[in-house]
Amino acid sequence: MAEKLRVGVLASGGGTNLQSILDNCAAGRIDAEVVIVISDIECGALARARKAGIPAEHIDRRDKDRYPNREVFDRAVLERLQAHNAELVCLAGYLRIMTRELVDAFANRMMNIHPALLPSFGGQGMWGHHVHQAVLDYGCKVSGCTVHFVSLDTDGGPIILQRPVPVEEGDTPETLAARILPHEHALFSEAIQLFAEGRLKIDGHRVRILPSGQR
Repeated sequence: MAEKLRVGVLASGGGTNLQSILDNCAAGRIDAEVVIVISDIECGALARARKAGIPAEHIDRRDKDRYPNREVFDRAVLERLQAHNAELVCLAGYLRIMTRELVDAFANRMMNIHPALLPSFGGQGMWGHHVHQAVLDYGCKVSGCTVHFVSLDTDGGPIILQRPVPVEEGDTPETLAARILPHEHALFSEAIQLFAEGRLKIDGHRVRILPSGQR
């Protein structure tokens, strides 16, 4: 039997996207296994990992004696990912802007989920309900979610998959977020499986999805 793709997850929140990945791995819908979960804060994602018996590490961003700057912090994250032989890194609500060393180490092997249709409503400050509020303030009729490869350009890496979700009259950031979230869960797992199958090919800034069985 072929070895499963080894996935490292970085998270900073409750961990619902992580839980979806764990559930889909357990159900065999993703040919992968989560080998480590890392967070910059003590959060729900770490609790979910521990409950599942997965190594969960809190690298405290506030500990300035050990991590005086972003470069030192990211080097610690990189060392832990490499120690667990992570082949793909998934950002599941990870709220830190990463340095070149970490991004380059996993070039074309690091994915992020964003709760809007990039390139709209992305970039610094665009996370969580800030995104949904911006969508509503602009008067958009459609929002959605995007899975993309990570680059140094925040939310600017090559797009892997997108899914539109209608904006309804009377929506609030909370109701729009709740309607988009299940699509985030499904889309992220779909992208991981495509990666596990070797079906994602980056061509310039475009990600081409190869037919099944073709690499």
